[in-house]
Amino acid sequence: MDLQRKRVIVIGGGISGVALCHFLLKKGAFVTLADSKSLDQLGEEIPLLVEQGLQLLLENALPQQVDWQLAFKSPGVPPGIPLLQMLKDSGVPVLGELELAFLFSSSPFAAVTGTNGKTTTTALLGYILSRAGMDPLVGGNIGKALIDLVEDHSGLVVAEVSSFQLEDIKSFRPHLALFLNLAPDHLDRHGDMAAYLAAKQRIFLNQDQEDFAVINYDDPALRPLAKQINSQILWFSRRENPGQGAWLDNGQINLSFKGQEINIMSACDIYMKGEHNLENALAAAAGALVLGVKPAIIASGLRDFPGVEHRMEIISNNKGILYVNDSKGTNPASTIRALESFDRPVILIAGGRNKGSEFKELMARAKEKARLLILLGECREELRQAALAEGNNNYQLAESFEAGVKLALTSARPGDVVLLSPACASWDMFKNYEERGNMFKSLVNDFITCART
Repeated sequence: MDLQRKRVIVIGGGISGVALCHFLLKKGAFVTLADSKSLDQLGEEIPLLVEQGLQLLLENALPQQVDWQLAFKSPGVPPGIPLLQMLKDSGVPVLGELELAFLFSSSPFAAVTGTNGKTTTTALLGYILSRAGMDPLVGGNIGKALIDLVEDHSGLVVAEVSSFQLEDIKSFRPHLALFLNLAPDHLDRHGDMAAYLAAKQRIFLNQDQEDFAVINYDDPALRPLAKQINSQILWFSRRENPGQGAWLDNGQINLSFKGQEINIMSACDIYMKGEHNLENALAAAAGALVLGVKPAIIASGLRDFPGVEHRMEIISNNKGILYVNDSKGTNPASTIRALESFDRPVILIAGGRNKGSEFKELMARAKEKARLLILLGECREELRQAALAEGNNNYQLAESFEAGVKLALTSARPGDVVLLSPACASWDMFKNYEERGNMFKSLVNDFITCART
């Protein structure tokens, strides 16, 4: 793609949008950034980019005429905003950052999607590939924007990709695509589960028989995809031998590919605990296998990988109380998985901005697993009503995140787990789930330190 002197507009000034602006300016394009915020509300990098020639269209302003040849949309920008409609009506191609990164990369891609477990599985697959000396680049919806990194990298790219990113692909073709699971999430954006699944399965859109797909055999929504995609399929399953892929049998992890089966390790030896992490491990193992990693190295990676920050992250085990940061648990299915990881009483801190989720199943499970619910954020009343509908009165409402965490900390007793797993987005109180998780860790550590003095 020749970008020299192209008139380009970038819509959305978040992490992806800023990275796009940097890249496009470097390539000699004439770039305009459009955003709903004012200049003062945007990041400190924007004025520096303006000095390099960046033009601005801010506070939802619309142009008098469309004069751009190409547009790039940040993943978080809703597809129905007026500016996007103007661009489409004028025939301007609209792409995403993932598509541009793919076009400018000379490396094969391994892409991971699904409702839950994307970050852990992406990081785990990258960890195993590193153990094998394959020098992977890990990015996408995790950490830095890919467009910042891919041009100077010659090894495999392991990318976490969201439904928002997949909506905007045209030619993106991962050599390996992993689809982990499907549960209700982002329905405020997609409208219903059918549209959500349709966006997710675009990960397979451009694959052919030279490529590979790794899919959850145990997920009834995903098994039918086998009839719709063109790549070679490997499955992963906790329940049965799917024929080719990775599966669990009598507590043992087994791999099968091209007619060869091998037992590699006991599931008990995986460093990360919980059934959801077992699924992540099976998916990563199947993916690593088709990329040529030896089974012994796969087993070594599964034994040693410690997990990722903000995903079931153990902060402390102090005086018999376990403190766990699962700030990345941003939908009910994820929080249910977190609750099911413990066989001891839980004080659950939940709430934030609802993404169109329904909380009935979560609150039914919380009634069984949680000794106390601390409900906070925009949808705390919605959560409270869902708890009451399940006959659960063991809750407290908090007016702020800090107040809710402190209430949880002072209510905990030996044998409890204090678990932040919000089942909601963080945007009502924080910039992102990382900021929320860091605040939780800080409050926990301060509380423990004060208790010692």
